[in-house]
Amino acid sequence: MTTATHLCHSLPPIASLLTATVPACNSSAGARTQMPFLRIACASRRSQDDDYHATLKALNSKGRFPRKSLGQHYMLNSEINEQLTRAANVEEGDVVLEIGPGTGSLTNVLISSGATVLAIEKDPHMVDLLRERFESTDGFKVLQEDFVKCHIRSHMFPMLENRKGLNTSSTRAKVVSNIPFNISTDVVKQLLPMGDIFSEVVLLLQEETAVRLVESSLRTSEYRPINIFVNFYSEPEYKFRVPRTNFFPQPNVDAAVVTFKLKQAPDYPSVASTKSFFSMVNSAFNGKRKMLRRSLQHICPSNEIERALGDAGLPTTSRPEELTLDDFVKLHNLIVRV
Repeated sequence: MTTATHLCHSLPPIASLLTATVPACNSSAGARTQMPFLRIACASRRSQDDDYHATLKALNSKGRFPRKSLGQHYMLNSEINEQLTRAANVEEGDVVLEIGPGTGSLTNVLISSGATVLAIEKDPHMVDLLRERFESTDGFKVLQEDFVKCHIRSHMFPMLENRKGLNTSSTRAKVVSNIPFNISTDVVKQLLPMGDIFSEVVLLLQEETAVRLVESSLRTSEYRPINIFVNFYSEPEYKFRVPRTNFFPQPNVDAAVVTFKLKQAPDYPSVASTKSFFSMVNSAFNGKRKMLRRSLQHICPSNEIERALGDAGLPTTSRPEELTLDDFVKLHNLIVRV
């Protein structure tokens, strides 16, 4: 059986055309909050078939099959791409970074919304496909790079400089991406400190990851340094769930869309050094069940840590999973000498 024929038989049927209603949640203080229901209306039969067959045709044209090593899962529902774009409020003249564009289904929606798109794609076969598909499109550029290793600032600055002469209210770019699940944390860590370049980051993530990043509930096993990191640099919001049936190949888990409104440097919590701050936070969680007066002894003596905890209005027996972002900031500024 040829690769193309095998692919034809491997594609799953398009999900039903019923309108699905799913709950969304939002959390800025820690606890999960039930928000009004979001209606995710499936696209029409024609638009779904177009997206389904466009994906099949694109992969067949290169004799390709999704590679597990690259975390490739292709979106088959164009309405989800529309919702991703709306979640970022993409408008005419926006500059958008897309990570892992694949066959270009989301790219096409972004360009149709009037955005200038810079796409970063690791798979050379997909890069060739994208260049062919959008060869006559102004405002599109694709680079063959591994995003977690690329110097994104050097690529974004020239694009933003070119906008300075235009009459536009937007001075920062946006990120809108359906990223491979296996690089989610790396992408988040790389993008969120770039508030000087990006105003917001909208990502389609594995649902479990999405919930963990947004819902930083104290005193739970899911409360980790990444929660402190996310809230230090952004205001995260869970938008909506995306059932696994919308992807090819179908993953073992559902996905979800999360938006991160990035803060700029003046809005970051006041710490003398972000490097020493996150070093302290990581040290605290390395001994998660230990009291901070023990896990932070390499920074200063236990009695000084107890005194600092008291000055910050915290029990001297505090453990890391009991401290909010503000608590860690207070503690850092009391015990760390930069």
